[in-house]
Amino acid sequence: MAAPLAGAPQSAATPRFDPARLPDRAQVLALLDRTAAAQIAALKAQGLDLPTAHRQVTTNWISATFLIGLGRLTRVSDASGGRRYLRDVAEHYNFGLLGAWSAHNMLDADNLAIGEVYQELYARSGEAGEIAPLRARLDYTGQYLGVEPAPKQLVWWWADAMFMAPPVFARAAAQLHDHSYLTAMDAGWWRTYDRLWSKEHRLYYRDERFVGRRTAGGKPVFWARGNGWVVAGLARVLDTMPAKFPSRQRYVETFTAMMAALAPLQRAEDGLWTASLLDPEDPPGPETTGSAFFTYAMAWGINHGVLDRATWLPRVQRAWAGLAGKVQPNGLLGFAQRAGDQPVPSTASDHALYGSGAFLLAGLEVMDLGRPVITLPVAEPQRDPAGPARLPIALAPRPADPARIADWERAMAERQAMIDLAYDPATVAQAGAAPAGPDGVAMPKITLPLTPPPPDQRAARASVAYAPYRFDDLLWENDRTAHRIYGPALQREEPPSSSAIDAWGKHVPWPFMERQLKTGKQHDYHGEGIDFYNAGTTRGAGGLGIWYDDKLWVSRNWATYRILKNGPDAADFEVDYAPWPVDVVRKVWETRRFTLPVGTNFTRMVSTLHSDKTGPLVVGIGIQKKPTTTTAGTFTADRARGRFSLWTPTDADKGAMGVAVMVDPGQIADVVEDADNYIVLVRVTPGRPLVYYMGATWSKSRDFHDRATWDAYVMAQKPDFTPPR
Repeated sequence: MAAPLAGAPQSAATPRFDPARLPDRAQVLALLDRTAAAQIAALKAQGLDLPTAHRQVTTNWISATFLIGLGRLTRVSDASGGRRYLRDVAEHYNFGLLGAWSAHNMLDADNLAIGEVYQELYARSGEAGEIAPLRARLDYTGQYLGVEPAPKQLVWWWADAMFMAPPVFARAAAQLHDHSYLTAMDAGWWRTYDRLWSKEHRLYYRDERFVGRRTAGGKPVFWARGNGWVVAGLARVLDTMPAKFPSRQRYVETFTAMMAALAPLQRAEDGLWTASLLDPEDPPGPETTGSAFFTYAMAWGINHGVLDRATWLPRVQRAWAGLAGKVQPNGLLGFAQRAGDQPVPSTASDHALYGSGAFLLAGLEVMDLGRPVITLPVAEPQRDPAGPARLPIALAPRPADPARIADWERAMAERQAMIDLAYDPATVAQAGAAPAGPDGVAMPKITLPLTPPPPDQRAARASVAYAPYRFDDLLWENDRTAHRIYGPALQREEPPSSSAIDAWGKHVPWPFMERQLKTGKQHDYHGEGIDFYNAGTTRGAGGLGIWYDDKLWVSRNWATYRILKNGPDAADFEVDYAPWPVDVVRKVWETRRFTLPVGTNFTRMVSTLHSDKTGPLVVGIGIQKKPTTTTAGTFTADRARGRFSLWTPTDADKGAMGVAVMVDPGQIADVVEDADNYIVLVRVTPGRPLVYYMGATWSKSRDFHDRATWDAYVMAQKPDFTPPR
């Protein structure tokens, strides 16, 4: 049993609310102020840190839920001192977010929940720096929410995520007037819905592990707080979603369906809900965190005209009376199930920061039940008047415990990582510029300009790099062109990714790919090059597969790699591709060597294929038909000379890409195409190396600005197709 929180003030008994009457607004506000003050006092007694304990304030989802509720409370009352406390916490953590230590944690919805706290402070201050790290994280995350096809492991794969991240994306769209955040959120939301929504029960499973799972009483497991996260997330998304957003009605319909499912599950004795919604005996007794979110959502629905007042008001009154009755003498909500992922028992002395946050959200909506309907979307809070200079909070002494020192140092490193990803004012001022590039070519608009390397590192150089921070990409580039292939981590994150070859444009002689990836906006132009070539699951710029039965059978992402030479005159590396099936007739596997010297646009490829069956193979080397637009590029084929090139349609801002493949004419069997690729077919004997070349350019590079000069360059090449001994 959890002990009362240290530092929480003990106070008089909680006022009782009559479940048959509309709660008195002033009385509700007094209770909310008391709970907020008690929670702040308890947190201040613990100090500010980055601990794993759930009762100390940090930037994780547990604290964020309380701080979200506190931020909403301070719009109407600051009796608790919440405004100063919110700013103290945000400034202590430098408006940062957890998760910078790995790509997977960068995508974790839990780490975005604190974002609404920063958005609330930004709404009141207008200081763009207060949401700069958040904006960078949203840009990083958003690109993964709608990848096609949907991966097996979604970014938002559990019900709790619906509270943590989507409302932050939706509010960012409103605050920054950038519709892309809402579009990304919408894609992610409905993918989660498709996986976790039960049409029969009109509720969410917590995650896919619980589909089909039963309680001790044989009932399906639907967790109260898991569904509470969802309905509260729906309300917060709809708070800021434009009235004419195309799928808005689906959100409303999901919300009302869940409310209808939850209504008959409300306990008659106290107006609350049990931890396991469909089995009140496993475990028995009330649970307040799910109940608080349900109360919030129902009251919100009445206040915004989404739910019928006459039908739902009696339920909200009963629920609020029951919730208020569970506030303990220390001012905090009891019976708050501890952090977890499924129903477990709770007791009167179980408190949680997210319980306090949910209680504040519920009470704030209950306060407005006597007011007219508030039209959606709701307006942002007004800016605060200029006040005295902000003072940093007094920090607890640096601990002597080595484990806590490590936490402290990790916090500093994480904050610095977020600063590196942020949009600082000096670079934002340059955004939108379209300077003249090489030969006077107009360059794309710049976002977040890269800082060039020191002068002594700006010479022409070839390089190869392994990028574990970007799902195991392998990057190689020289002074004229840049490429990457995808690794095992991306295969797990975004199946079915494959062995396509990606092509980037560049116009600086030094390496830039790693610095561009680390901006979190890899597809933008940052002043040195650009990635707007969409390789996807095609063959991209010269990837291969086995041609059998009029179909290309391709490997998955590389399995192992070896860097043989990392510049300066050449980038040279080798990868292995694990065995993959060719229909049901055989399996093949491959070792491939990539060599890109300085001064050329072509990478020499040496592919050695093996098979579990004897006999020759027909290999298809492909060029993606539509890598930059929905319109196919212009394809040129000279079978007699073994030269094949593509020039894409020109984008008004980003320009065009040129791609080419060179193969030994004596090995060519045919030139074909499928839905995605132009394909050169060559005959190969397993175990004998196949040598071919692939290359690319950008119309805004220093070398080629149109199709004619690119094609002329391709035709002038003198490739060596002699296989190594």
